Amino acid sequence: MRLGGRLAAAIEILEDIERRHRPAADALREWGLAHRFAGAGDRAAIGNLVFDGLRRRRSAAWLFDQDTPRALVFGAFLLERGILPEAVNNALADDRFAPPLLEEAEIAMAGERIRQTPPDSVRANIPEWSMPLMQRSFSSAWVEEGAALAERPPLDMRSNTLKASREKVLARLSNLGAIPTRLAHDGLRIPPVTGDGRHPNVQAEQAFGDGWFEVQDEGSQVVATLAGAAPGKQVLDFCAGAGGKTLAMSAAMGNRGQIYAYDADRQRLAPIFDRLKRASCRNVQVISDPAQLAPLETQMDIVLVDAPCTGSGTWRRRPDAKWRLSPSQLDMRRQEQMLILDAASRYVKPGGWLAYVTCSIFTEENAEAISAFLKRSPAFRLLDHEAIWRRHFPAEQTRPTITEGITLTPATTGTDGFYFAAVERITA
Repeated sequence: MRLGGRLAAAIEILEDIERRHRPAADALREWGLAHRFAGAGDRAAIGNLVFDGLRRRRSAAWLFDQDTPRALVFGAFLLERGILPEAVNNALADDRFAPPLLEEAEIAMAGERIRQTPPDSVRANIPEWSMPLMQRSFSSAWVEEGAALAERPPLDMRSNTLKASREKVLARLSNLGAIPTRLAHDGLRIPPVTGDGRHPNVQAEQAFGDGWFEVQDEGSQVVATLAGAAPGKQVLDFCAGAGGKTLAMSAAMGNRGQIYAYDADRQRLAPIFDRLKRASCRNVQVISDPAQLAPLETQMDIVLVDAPCTGSGTWRRRPDAKWRLSPSQLDMRRQEQMLILDAASRYVKPGGWLAYVTCSIFTEENAEAISAFLKRSPAFRLLDHEAIWRRHFPAEQTRPTITEGITLTPATTGTDGFYFAAVERITA
C-alpha cells in the first residue's frame, strides 16, 4: 500500500472507533481481517497513524480547527513527520486510493498554525475536563507531563533472572536493538518506533518461549522492586491480574518465600498459570476464592495492592482510553480503591507493609487515596519514600517525584505513569 491507501485506512478505522465506541485495538484487528491484502508493514503503518491521531488528538484537531477522523489523521501525520501540508498533497497527487486532498483553506490554516505556539491545553493533548486534575497533580509542569503522554512509547521487557541474566537476554536480542533500561535493574528497552516503523514481535523469539524475559513496562518493574519482596518473605499480591508484578517479585525472591496471587476477577487471573510455568516461578500460589485468604490475615510481610484505576499513566499505549475516560469513571475507581485498601490491609502483619500502586497520574487516585486510608486506619503509618527509593536506586540520576509517595511519569523517568506508596502496620 502507498501512503494514500494507508491514510484512507486510518481514517476509516478512526470513523469506526468513533461510531461504535470501541477500543482501537479491536477496530484495527477487525480491519486487518477484512483486508488481508495488507501486509504486516502496512498494518503497522496504519496502526501508527491511528494511534498518533488519538495520542495527538487535541493538537491535530487544532491544526485544522476540526475534530473529524480525517483532520486527526492528517494533523497527526504532519506533526509526527514535521512536514508542511503542501508536501502531503504533493505526495498524494497521483494516488488513486488517497483520501480527498487538503483544500486550499485547510493548507493555509494548518500552515499558519504549525508556525504558532498552541494553547497549553492543545500542547498537553488531554481532555478538557482533566486539565484541573493535571494542574493539581503537576503544578506548572502539567503541560509537559501531558505532552509526554502523547508521545510514542518504547517496548520494555524484564529479564527473568530465575533463568537468565539481563546480559544474557541482551545478547540474545541484540539483533532487535534492545538496550538496558535506565532504572529497572533487569529491564531491557527497544526505543519508540519512528515513521512507519514497528516494534518486533518479541513474543515470537525463542528466548521468550524459554521464559528468559517478559514484556513489562519499566515503570511496572520499578514499582515491583519498591514493594520490597525478598527471599523468605510472605507476600500477598492482592490484585494480581495477569501476574506481571507477581512474576517480577518471584524472581526478586529467587523462588524462596511465598507469594499468594489473588484477584477477585477470575478471568483476569487466567493468563497467570502459563506465565508462571514458562518463567519457572515455583513460590507462587494462585488464589481465586476469597475464602482461601482467611488464614493469611495479619500474616503477610508485604501486601501489594495494584489497584484498579483510570489508567491515565498508560495513555501513551492506550490513547483511545484517554478520550473515553469520564469524571464518573474516576469517581467509581476512587470508591473501588478505598474498598480494596481497607480489605487488603487486614492481611498485613505488625511491622509489615501495605504497598499501594496505580498506573494513574492523578493525585485523587494516589496521594489522596493513601491520605484518606491513613485517616481511617490509625494502625498504619506512612513510610519514608526518599529512603525507600535510595535503598533500591542509590546511584540513579533519573529521579521520580518523591513526596508522600513516588510518582513515575514519561516526562520525569521515561516510563509509563505509576504511583507507589508504602504504609507500615504499627499495631495489631
